[in-house]
Amino acid sequence: MFEFTVTARAGRARVGLFTTPHGDLVTPVFAPVGTQATVKALTPAQVQELGATLVLANTYHLYLRPGDELIRDLGGLHEFMQWPGPILTDSGGFQVFSLAASRKIDDDGVTFKSHIDGSLHRFTPEKSIQIQENLGADIIMAFDECSDPNDRAYSRVAMERTHRWAERCFAAHTRRDQALFGIVQGGVDPDLRAESARFIASLGAPGIAIGGLSVGETKAEMYATLDLLTPLLPEDKPRYLMGVGTPEDLIEGVRRGVDLFDCVLPTRLARHHAVFSPEGRLNLMNAVYARDPRPIDETCDCYTCRAFSRAYLRHLITAKELLAGTLLSIHNLRALIRLMETMRAAIQDGSFESRVPEWLKQWRGNAERIKHKGHEG
Repeated sequence: MFEFTVTARAGRARVGLFTTPHGDLVTPVFAPVGTQATVKALTPAQVQELGATLVLANTYHLYLRPGDELIRDLGGLHEFMQWPGPILTDSGGFQVFSLAASRKIDDDGVTFKSHIDGSLHRFTPEKSIQIQENLGADIIMAFDECSDPNDRAYSRVAMERTHRWAERCFAAHTRRDQALFGIVQGGVDPDLRAESARFIASLGAPGIAIGGLSVGETKAEMYATLDLLTPLLPEDKPRYLMGVGTPEDLIEGVRRGVDLFDCVLPTRLARHHAVFSPEGRLNLMNAVYARDPRPIDETCDCYTCRAFSRAYLRHLITAKELLAGTLLSIHNLRALIRLMETMRAAIQDGSFESRVPEWLKQWRGNAERIKHKGHEG
């Protein structure tokens, strides 16, 4: 049911086809994040119109509200959120471990307090798989522990725990219509990452995720980790870089052989009045755009850029109109999806590597280093 075929290559960059029960994914692909079973400010139809083929939903948040059993009883995530294509769910691990002040980790699992009402809950590898099987996504994640990239000693502890938990996740997994990915951890330590890559690859999962990046390390450290990892991962399995989504990082990730990406960044930026553009990241709240008749990006084919001026978008922002978040989200998501389309075409026609400097020059001003992983709160 889950097959991955590489159809074109340019160095390590590659185009592939990953089959799922809800449709084929042409990779490399960027997935908009729908934390609460919705991509914020957009309807499923709008997300489809942007060219999105995969969306991500959040296990931790949907477990707390409205509950994974309710979603199961109402037909699963696809029916519940009316998304016809493939869905990916994370394990809940990153969100749980982000609750540093209100969670306790042991070798069996994690006890934590809900950020909603303070109620006490516990996740184990088996519980994470049970929740994700109730949700019914096409691609699900093993429960893992993400550690501080600057703490090598704890990175080993977290990596070894992640490996034990991965084995328990695969033992607990019962739904064959869901692809369970293992997650490589190990901070930014080359030896730990290589050890983790070999172990996770040995589990025979239909795909492998790379976790624990874009959580505070430098870009150079992230790229060096990817340089090390992708040659160690199976060629016939998709590689998923979790929570990474600046244009520059997408380019550098594809260049290094990554196939799947997701990030809250484009919609989060939109809610804070910021948009991707060839001029760099723009904050449309700034007064300089009050009389600007141009679209955000004259080369962009999204509905926002085809129809509206920067002046109008700034007006919506200053008037606190809800439409502002929708129109800016449309543009930001389309910018990343269009970038992925461009890179796929360049891999196929052999021009990818020659165009990388052009793309990096165009998009580098959009890539300030910020911690953008996590949920859409």
